[in-house]
Amino acid sequence: MTRSHRKVESFVRLPARWMALMVALAVLQFVGCAVGPKYKTPVAPAPPAYKEIGNWKTAQPSDQELGGNWWEIFQDPQLNALEQQINVSNQNLKAAVAQYQESRAALRYVRADYYPTLMASPSATRQKYSNNRPPKSSTFDGLTFNDFVLPINLSYQVNAWGRVSKNVESYREQAQASAADLAVINLSLHATLAVDYFAARSLDAEEKLLKDTVAQYQQAFQLNEDRYQGGLASEVEVEQARTILETTRAQMIDVEVARSQFEHAVAVFIGKPPGDLSLPPLPLTTPPPPIPVGIPSELLERRPDIAAAERRVASANAQIGLAKTAYYPSLNILGSGGFESGSITTLLQGPSALWSVGASSLMTVLDVGRRRALNDEAKAGYDSSVASFRETVLTAFQQVEDNLAALRILEQEAGVQAVAVQAAQRSLDLSNTRYEGGVTSYLEVITAQNAALADEVTAVNILGRRMANAILLIQALGGGWDRSSLPERPECCGKLVGSNSK
Repeated sequence: MTRSHRKVESFVRLPARWMALMVALAVLQFVGCAVGPKYKTPVAPAPPAYKEIGNWKTAQPSDQELGGNWWEIFQDPQLNALEQQINVSNQNLKAAVAQYQESRAALRYVRADYYPTLMASPSATRQKYSNNRPPKSSTFDGLTFNDFVLPINLSYQVNAWGRVSKNVESYREQAQASAADLAVINLSLHATLAVDYFAARSLDAEEKLLKDTVAQYQQAFQLNEDRYQGGLASEVEVEQARTILETTRAQMIDVEVARSQFEHAVAVFIGKPPGDLSLPPLPLTTPPPPIPVGIPSELLERRPDIAAAERRVASANAQIGLAKTAYYPSLNILGSGGFESGSITTLLQGPSALWSVGASSLMTVLDVGRRRALNDEAKAGYDSSVASFRETVLTAFQQVEDNLAALRILEQEAGVQAVAVQAAQRSLDLSNTRYEGGVTSYLEVITAQNAALADEVTAVNILGRRMANAILLIQALGGGWDRSSLPERPECCGKLVGSNSK
């Protein structure tokens, strides 16, 4: 290394040491001086037990909580295959992942304020002064010269009063809230897909029932036609049989409309055009499995929407602290250094070096109430977030209670309806016997047929509603999500469980 290079190195190292020392002193001076209220999680009411659970489910030791793939509790391979495709192909989920990534990037941007900013703006110019430049007889008249400059500028905002850390804290909590929002959308998509899937299966069961009924009515119509041809029945009875046959056939066709719409909705959920998916008919016959409910206090940790609302409260609390820093002076450290020479060959030599180090402070003396208004705005935002958080908690308990009540009552209704179906079928059998014996008219048979079919359709619909409410209960319970899934440091890491985010 030449002597000139050693001089340059020592010359540059000297201001760098001074700048580092000033930064360290400033940081030490303001450590622990953050202003603003200390965050405490808002209190939300949680009942000791669910009101509507009753004797609907007997808790099992193995049923303490739902797993991440909660849909597997229904033991339906076709549903499992469809649910797995949501994480890969659903466009709404991809949009939610992008929003989470956006919040992570915003956090990384403000977190960079913890560190100084270095900027370099090299330039090279060649300049000539005028011969007639005043004053006359100047030594620079007509001078032509080169100017090569290699400057490096440093700027650093000291984290005084928590001005930087409070802002980072707020953005970090917003990113965590965005992660919880992603979990909310993920859960909602999976639940809605399951609801639509079982709705299609319920319609398959109704269509099968109507097909079997049409076959029975076809036989009855043929019987009346034969009796009419033999002089044992009137044409009125034939037309009555034809009427109920065609009415039921039209009802069967109408079921296909709703069924096709649910099939199309499932296709969109898994990111496919509706024409690319066909769900094979699979009539719904089994009731929903027992759903592990847990205790109410666990709901606060298992609902992602509650976690998102709580993180926004924490972010609003940090904003109060950030607003308070406006009452205190800001401190900035400025430094610059580099080289300047008229010749490129001497640019990096010691005599060409230049540097400066300084600090500046800025404090508002009079703002006509702006800072106070800013603080009031932050406090109002915090109060609003707390109210939203508590409303979210109350709504969560309402949804659980609603679906617990629906499942409990529908189970009772299903038992009563099963008795009604048996009675209607017995009544139909008796009416057929009476009609064949010539004791009554065919109108009595038609009345019994209508009652039996209506009761059977109602039983099928009740089963479909039970499946839908079971899924909605799982969704209301958080679908196996847990607050521990939230990333603690989303700015650097934080792959979310149950999503395809990175």
